[in-house]
Amino acid sequence: KANPETEQLAPQQLVGVVGLEIHAQINSSTKLFSGAPVRFSAPPNSLVSFFDASLPGTLPVLNKRCVEAAVMTGLALNCAINRKSLFDRKHYFYADLPAGYQITQQRLPIAVDGVLTYSLLGGKKRNQVMRKNVTIKQIQLEQDSGKSLHDDVRSQTLIDLNRAGVGLMELVMEPDMSCGEEAAAAVRELQLILQALGTCQGNMSEGQLRVDANVSVHRPGEPLGVRTEVKNINSIRYLARAIDYEIQRQIDVLQRGGTVQNETRAYDSKSGETLPMRDKEGLQDYRFMPEPNLPPLILYEDNASLPTGIDACQVVVVQKIKEGLPELPSVKRDRLVQTYGILPEHSFTLVNEDGLVDYFEAVLKTTKKEPRKVIGWVTNELLGHLKQEDMSVCQSPISPSALAELLELQETGHISSSVAKQVFQKMWRSPGKTALQITQEQDLGLVSDTAQLHSICQKVVDSHPDEVHAIRSGNKKVLNKLMGLVQKETKGRADPVLVRAILQKKTS
Repeated sequence: KANPETEQLAPQQLVGVVGLEIHAQINSSTKLFSGAPVRFSAPPNSLVSFFDASLPGTLPVLNKRCVEAAVMTGLALNCAINRKSLFDRKHYFYADLPAGYQITQQRLPIAVDGVLTYSLLGGKKRNQVMRKNVTIKQIQLEQDSGKSLHDDVRSQTLIDLNRAGVGLMELVMEPDMSCGEEAAAAVRELQLILQALGTCQGNMSEGQLRVDANVSVHRPGEPLGVRTEVKNINSIRYLARAIDYEIQRQIDVLQRGGTVQNETRAYDSKSGETLPMRDKEGLQDYRFMPEPNLPPLILYEDNASLPTGIDACQVVVVQKIKEGLPELPSVKRDRLVQTYGILPEHSFTLVNEDGLVDYFEAVLKTTKKEPRKVIGWVTNELLGHLKQEDMSVCQSPISPSALAELLELQETGHISSSVAKQVFQKMWRSPGKTALQITQEQDLGLVSDTAQLHSICQKVVDSHPDEVHAIRSGNKKVLNKLMGLVQKETKGRADPVLVRAILQKKTS
């Protein structure tokens, strides 16, 4: 770190400014305006209704499930839900958009003014949970487009309309973030919220969550710089890298005296760079117009505010959705801290790893070991091994009950903590073998045969007169060295409490 006094005099550093646009595919069984089913990797053009193919005379019918999903997501993100929202046509020509326009909500979206609270691990040891907020400008409902597959060999383009008309929620986040790590943490939190709600499965590799990043740099206090839009980011890890690369690239351009172009760039995950796609200079005129075939979307606050003669099943009631909201990730973390007395950063790791909370709670059900000790095993040993082999929690070769059995052996004094770690390694490599089997086969149980320990301790004491002299002169710390030597003799299997007692007697 530079000296703070000299820092004051230097011109202020350029910093990144990041805003995100996120398209989340709504988890529904049919499309936004048609009855065609929604499924990933179905045969091409097998899930296309007449409306999706834009045949003349077809009309949109709004899917109630998609509206409920958007309201639910808006409520979870503390948005104001607009009681009246409107649909618009956004015109542009592209082969996978048969109608020549997309139905979206440009003028008046379904939800506005939300806030997403996310957490980062910061501080010197990266173990302090720092909370940050990002403003959600709006959430709007819109259709997805089809897919174009470019066949370079025959120089032709194939169109698959299975995805055309699938319901999306577009979430626009204000530029409240400053680096890739913050953006990645915000998207991960959003992903956890959507998955908890069930409104979007959030699988980025299947395109259910697509993120575009708007990136610019400026000196704090000055107006924002020219921004670029980075597209084609298909994982949270790449999102952080793409943004950080782009911020650094813009800083380098400006420091060389160049200017940043307002353009769309694509992230190339192989090289780790962003590359220009098309410039945004000729700003496209989307010729927005109200969608003539859809009336305004009206939502009702509660059953009391329903007009007479309207069936409650036919409309969307905000209060009913609010009452059905599940436990959100932030509440779950607080509950884990309260219930088990674990540290906030541990609750963070548990909730952010898919399936880890369930694993942790399953271990606790079958062991008397206290939660604060179990958490270390789950977040260090288990998670460390999983990460090393790039596996998810559900693929763990050691089941929660198997880990619980190992911890019980340690807790009841059958094996030492260092042996427990050895046994864990062996269980990982030979699934199906229990901790008890491994302990017995390899003779790893604690040696608590007093006569045997007495003779080992005597041997150590006899062969280290200097250390014994030091202990007798009052340097009690040296006892630990002798204990270590006894453990070495017994390959870590001696009962430490017993050993300490014997050595203290023999050196007093």
